Amino acid sequence: MSTSFDHTAPDTLIGAALAPLDWTRSVSLAVVFSLLTALAAQIVIPIGPVPITGSTFAVLLTGALLGSRLGAMAMIAYLIEGTSGLPFFYGGHGGIAHLLGPTGGYLVAFPAAAFIAGAFAENGWDKRFFTAVAAMAVGSIVILLAGWVWFSILMHTPLLVAFELSVAPHIIGDVIKILLAAAVLPTGWTLLKRRASQKGE
Repeated sequence: MSTSFDHTAPDTLIGAALAPLDWTRSVSLAVVFSLLTALAAQIVIPIGPVPITGSTFAVLLTGALLGSRLGAMAMIAYLIEGTSGLPFFYGGHGGIAHLLGPTGGYLVAFPAAAFIAGAFAENGWDKRFFTAVAAMAVGSIVILLAGWVWFSILMHTPLLVAFELSVAPHIIGDVIKILLAAAVLPTGWTLLKRRASQKGE
């Protein structure tokens, strides 16, 4: 009986580098990337009710590197870890109450954003900088949209005001994070191909 993790596309960077991925390795990757997301969440720039953190960078990169399903699993693991009380959300916060707070909309969108970024990567969008930027941008928009609507409902704030408080201050930072994440992917593919060609010599 095969133990390969068939839901992980081999065309993602991690999938190609570590193929074949069995269940043990796949689960380990999901846990490792959930921990990396928790670490990125501790990079905090306080700018109001919704601070800038490194989380979205980690979420989008996780999806692109691991693929849609495994990337989403890593983010679900991250949310479970954080809501269980571990200090994995921004600023060392944890617990279900934090998930239901003003930033909850961003958090609950993490699995969907990772899935989307991963789906694009599985179709080769991560191999070129500009298509990688587009894939990351779609994932980032999903996070911002969910956070915006959640913030508006929870804080009983009009959508325009909620946008000014919870989305507008993050746009420049998200653009920078998208560009950085998108730059990593084609570079990784180039290095992987170079290594493969050296082995073949």
